[in-house]
Amino acid sequence: MEHSDVEQYGSQSSATEETDNDGGKSSSVKDELLEALLTIAHVHDHDVSADSLTAGLPLEEGALTPGVFPRAAERAGLTARLVKSSVVRLNPALFPTVLLLEPGRACVLLDLDVHQRVARVVFPDLGHADTEIPLDELQERYSGDAIYVRPRFRFDARSDDVKRDSSRHWFWGVIRENRRLYRDVILGSVAINLFALAMPLFVLNIYDRVVPNHATETLWVLSAGVFVVLCFDLLLRLMRSTFVDLAASRADVKLSSRIMARVLGMRMEARPQSTGSFVAMLQSFESVRSFIGSATVIAMVDLPFVLMFVAIIGIIGPPLMIPLVVGIIFILLYALAAQGKLHDLSETTLKVGAQRNATLVESVSQLETVKALRGESRVQGSWEQASAFLSRTGAQLKSLGSSVTSLAQWVQHTVGVCVILVGVYLIVDGSLTQGGLIAAYMLSSRALAPVSQAAGLLAQYHQSATALESLNRVMEMPVERSESGYLDRPAVKGEVRFDKVSFRYPEAENDSLREVSITMEPGQKVALLGRVGCGKSTLQKLLLGFYQPTSGAVLIDGVDIRQFDPLQLRRHIGYVPQDVRLFYGSLKDNIIAGGGSEGVDDEMLLNAIRISGLESLVTSHPQGIELQVGEGGQMLSGGQRQAVAIARAIVHDPAILLLDEPTSAMDHSSEEAFKRNLEEYAPGKTMVVVTHRTSLLSLVDRIVVVDSGKVVADGERDSVMEALRKGQIGRAS
Repeated sequence: MEHSDVEQYGSQSSATEETDNDGGKSSSVKDELLEALLTIAHVHDHDVSADSLTAGLPLEEGALTPGVFPRAAERAGLTARLVKSSVVRLNPALFPTVLLLEPGRACVLLDLDVHQRVARVVFPDLGHADTEIPLDELQERYSGDAIYVRPRFRFDARSDDVKRDSSRHWFWGVIRENRRLYRDVILGSVAINLFALAMPLFVLNIYDRVVPNHATETLWVLSAGVFVVLCFDLLLRLMRSTFVDLAASRADVKLSSRIMARVLGMRMEARPQSTGSFVAMLQSFESVRSFIGSATVIAMVDLPFVLMFVAIIGIIGPPLMIPLVVGIIFILLYALAAQGKLHDLSETTLKVGAQRNATLVESVSQLETVKALRGESRVQGSWEQASAFLSRTGAQLKSLGSSVTSLAQWVQHTVGVCVILVGVYLIVDGSLTQGGLIAAYMLSSRALAPVSQAAGLLAQYHQSATALESLNRVMEMPVERSESGYLDRPAVKGEVRFDKVSFRYPEAENDSLREVSITMEPGQKVALLGRVGCGKSTLQKLLLGFYQPTSGAVLIDGVDIRQFDPLQLRRHIGYVPQDVRLFYGSLKDNIIAGGGSEGVDDEMLLNAIRISGLESLVTSHPQGIELQVGEGGQMLSGGQRQAVAIARAIVHDPAILLLDEPTSAMDHSSEEAFKRNLEEYAPGKTMVVVTHRTSLLSLVDRIVVVDSGKVVADGERDSVMEALRKGQIGRAS
């Protein structure tokens, strides 16, 4: 199936909309492609969950599309290939196969009996149960597109000592996928370089045979032949450029997707310290993208044909080869000599550019703080200093790269002059004709052109190589989602247990937690108290799976959370962070941002708005829930941003609530209203509250006091509060 067909199928409808008895559309959405994939995974005994297959993928209206299907299949340990074929021509050896029916619909073809005109299929509406339907009926509903899905061989730890297959490399593997296009480019280049001999040979014959003999008939025949060759040459050049651009475009889309997926999936321990520097590193992919474009590939493909042109010049007149060979060697030696400096300058440019970008991002994101502290001068000085250094380094890099290109052009012209000088003496000597000299001159220019282009690409190559090296480090960062399967836990009771948990942040000198053991029963309300930096928020982040314990384990319902799919784990937990960050968009977009609109109906959305205290804002504003919050939520007050965070934490009705200073920016009346709403909502839910406000303690029935990463008190609320007032709870040793 072509990419455009996939997009058309997905854009028409990505899921089935069920109709109610009145003929109206309900909000229930069925992802039939996902159900079909789960069915095939079940057939091949691959234990996967829907969350693990779709986490982080660009879904359309919350459902898989045929274009994204292969990426989801890869997570299930399967390979998928989109094909166009009639039902009867599908390969039975590759069954079960996904058939795309009318837009948004799909089924799994298990077996086909052409003679009996019967097909055995699985419709997602019926779960994993198969049914037989007439082949004619299936063909009427079949769109003509199918997806072959087969198990992929999995390597285990015993194969780690074997050299890694280059096809599995995140970059070269994608380039390798387009090898058929590059094969066609090479074949086209062979023909183009052979056609390049037409003009020199045409001139040779005109001067040596047509002109002396006044053979006008031969002139017309040769001219017609050369014109046909030139037309084919034009056609091949256009096709070659199109194929190279197509391969680069396909690679660009896939590589960009992989880089973004790696960034979003990386573990928090691997998160870079500077956001601006990291973004600049990712933006350096632009230089890699441009390097794999048409000019680079065509120059590299044409390079081997230099030997052919040199050999033909040698046939015309052996001495004419000497200036050509000397010129090629001279260009290559100068280019090789400049490589080391080009690499150093490219690396320096990338580092300085990243540092300057970090200054920009930091100053813009904290512009209010910069103005309040009158720090404009310091930021401006850092920016100008980095800009000046980057300008000098960039000028040196550009100058050195230009010198290689300029020298190559100078050598090209000089070699042409030398060929004419040598050729004239050969003509005087009688060993060369006039036509031979002109043909040799034309061939010398054609021979040196790829060498000049390749030399000119050196500066761009080093920039791309440096960028690729940086991106390799990004792609090697550990991710939180492992290739091994996860337990499918669609529901949890809410029991939480920290079993001798210790944790240290990356590059920190001391442990943030030291052998912490806490058990919370389902539905229990617990407050975490302690001084600033004692580890309260860290406990919540460990429970969310943001970080992995240095030792010990975090368990939910007696299961280590590392056995949960990260997306499914966070679906069971509603989290209100201390530092609330909103996304550009509407209130509704920010409330249902976690996991999209799947499973969120209007009643759930309005209930979350009511409990969080946003009801007055929504009802009083003309735009209602479509009110735009601005980038980072800058159009809302601090208390309103906290209310949005509370709404999105409870909108999916999680079993566990983690509240980190949930009312720190609220006024007294808003806080009291929120407490009343939360008491009404929270029965039966496990709740962990981190706060320094004693007013919130009425929500809990148990208090855990943490100091220096250790639990120093744990008990019933009133008894712990009394002990705190009397100073009976000491500091951690």
